[in-house]
Amino acid sequence: MYIYQRANWPLFQWDCQALGQLLAAVRHKQGKLVGRMESLGFSLRDEAVLQTLTLEVIKTSEIEGEILAPDQVRSSIARKLGMDIGGLIPADRHVDGVVEMLLDATQRFNEPINQERLFGWHAALFPGGWSGMYRINVGRWRDDSTGPMQVVSGALGREKVHFQAPPSEYVPAEMEQFITWFNEEQNLDLVLKAAIAHLRFVTIHPFEDGNGRIARTLADMLLARSDGSSQRFYSMSAQIRQERNAYYTILEKTQKGDLDITGWLHWFLTCFDRALTATEDVLATVINKSRYWTLWEEKEINSRQKYMLNKLLDGFEGKLTTSKWAKIAKCSQDTALRDIQALVEQEVLVKEESGGRSTSYRLTTLK
Repeated sequence: MYIYQRANWPLFQWDCQALGQLLAAVRHKQGKLVGRMESLGFSLRDEAVLQTLTLEVIKTSEIEGEILAPDQVRSSIARKLGMDIGGLIPADRHVDGVVEMLLDATQRFNEPINQERLFGWHAALFPGGWSGMYRINVGRWRDDSTGPMQVVSGALGREKVHFQAPPSEYVPAEMEQFITWFNEEQNLDLVLKAAIAHLRFVTIHPFEDGNGRIARTLADMLLARSDGSSQRFYSMSAQIRQERNAYYTILEKTQKGDLDITGWLHWFLTCFDRALTATEDVLATVINKSRYWTLWEEKEINSRQKYMLNKLLDGFEGKLTTSKWAKIAKCSQDTALRDIQALVEQEVLVKEESGGRSTSYRLTTLK
């Protein structure tokens, strides 16, 4: 029996005493983080928001096995938020769609959801009406015309069904109740409501595809309400991606259990706690970038050099060579060499000791 087949669905229960201390600790950490981030200057705060949103978009897609180009995601977010970061590149429709959904949820977090808004999010996720190689019904509830909606793993002929969603004829009524509940103010902590909304939405599984991403977006929307801010400083999806196996395990266990969801709420809160802790890495990167750009204020740096320096500051993989510079900056080898030499002369870059064909460069060390 699945959870939605229980007589009192969706009247969930949980052990308040078992969760109380954990919830209080997480809320305290959340408040301290938001306060600390909002005390930063505008440029640092914008950079932290940009990094966090970029991470959220990339990781919520990775959970579903989709890999998005980080540069496209970052450029799409910066463009839509009106941030001047330089080196913006075009983003494809799919990247723009995921970004638009997240920004609509987190920038307009206090506005109610409705069927039309959810249909718009779904259409944004699948702008061409295709999920991989399969055409899907976009911007409407699923109809189960090809069979029941199931979450399956395993090779063909040896599939394991982890979950079967409610029949499609129940979806309109289920979603009407869900939307009403989501929009109502209850005597319920918003972090707990985010966890419950996530669980309830993926259990109803109202769309042919994209249910996980939309469920996480709805949770982000409620977390933004709990922060009282549209500026995002932590990424739940990045943490869920790290704990993907545990995420799917607790979901399956909860969906096959009774209406006591203490276990799910405990997992969500501890995952949220780790997401808040991970933000320290984002903050350290942002502050480090700020220190470098302050040092370089009087330097002569063109837009191409600025783009590549930000690449290095964001964590460039491997060694920087002229050939890599030329490829990433989309310029000739001669131009790349001139760019690099100009930065070496200004003590922005340092030539590594190895020479010849393996000549590489790194950022100057901060004092």
